[in-house]
Amino acid sequence: MRRRRARLLIGTAALLSILVLAASWFLASKIAAGHASAVAPVPPPAEPVRLRARDGVALAGTYWPGRRPDAPAVLLLHGVGASRNQTAPMAEALAAQGYAALAIDLRGHGASTITDHSYGLDEGLDARAAFDWLKARQHSGKVAVIGVSLGGAAALIGRDGAVLADALVLVAVFPDIRHAIYNRMAAVLTPAGGALAEPLLSFQSLPRHGVWPGRIAPITAIRDYAGPVFVIGGAEDRYTPPAETRALYAAAPNRKALWLVPGLSHGEVSNLHDAEWARRIGAFLRETIGMP
Repeated sequence: MRRRRARLLIGTAALLSILVLAASWFLASKIAAGHASAVAPVPPPAEPVRLRARDGVALAGTYWPGRRPDAPAVLLLHGVGASRNQTAPMAEALAAQGYAALAIDLRGHGASTITDHSYGLDEGLDARAAFDWLKARQHSGKVAVIGVSLGGAAALIGRDGAVLADALVLVAVFPDIRHAIYNRMAAVLTPAGGALAEPLLSFQSLPRHGVWPGRIAPITAIRDYAGPVFVIGGAEDRYTPPAETRALYAAAPNRKALWLVPGLSHGEVSNLHDAEWARRIGAFLRETIGMP
């Protein structure tokens, strides 16, 4: 009888484990799924651009010419679930200052090829292709990158390494994938639920993307970035809390600046492009990549 009960308990535990793993795999698949979305047309002088990443993924973008053919330029990379619709107002503000600008739809978003998200690994191939295109278009003029959340991660942790930007603006960028997943799960499931769910989701990076979770860590990659960095976060961001934004800032080894915007959540700071944003970003760009 005892042996039968033991076998029953073992069988029940095994079944529950399988169900939990299956449920976590299904949840991660839903979270990572890409979705096409409509992208609003932008009037001239902006022009549509079609690019291709090293692995063959087709990318859609919009280019705004600068004041001169070799004007310094800015590449804009949006956050997860968004598209270049998110960064177009930022690009237009920069173009009005005379900078050239390129906003793209990362893979799995907008009008680019729809693939699953990889939290910056494969999206880094998109960032590299767009950066190289923009650098050539501007006759090797200086190019900065503004990366929002996923876009910032893509600029740092892509499979080909960090984009060789002349300056880098990171907006609401997570320090590493484990913190990113925990914060989002804790916001829904309470801190205890987040602590239970996080490893079940984080360690799927190995079968899904071929890397351990530690590889998906902008805070590690930024330590090797030699250029100037401007780190921006929301003071009320629950997904990338201020302490994590400060840690990312502290990890940057050279010239750097920090702006924690009072009262803003993750979504609000990711979509910020008001007059104060233009003033601060403009000053940073003039000091790092020059006047347009």
